[in-house]
Amino acid sequence: MSTLQQQSEAEQYYQLGNKYRQQGDWQHAIECYNEAISLDPASPAVKAKQMLDNILSYRCKDMYNP
Repeated sequence: MSTLQQQSEAEQYYQLGNKYRQQGDWQHAIECYNEAISLDPASPAVKAKQMLDNILSYRCKDMYNP
């Protein structure tokens, strides 16, 4: 697969990940972002995945368990 094809496929996975993220399906969004990153390490999916990782890693247990 050529570099251009990989970038195009990575862009498709990135866009699909964005759709999943907007629907609140974060697990599928992360899977799509990971696929995009594996195809193109310079993909904007890198920042999108970092954002989701930060959101998902934040959890204040005290706030949910009074």
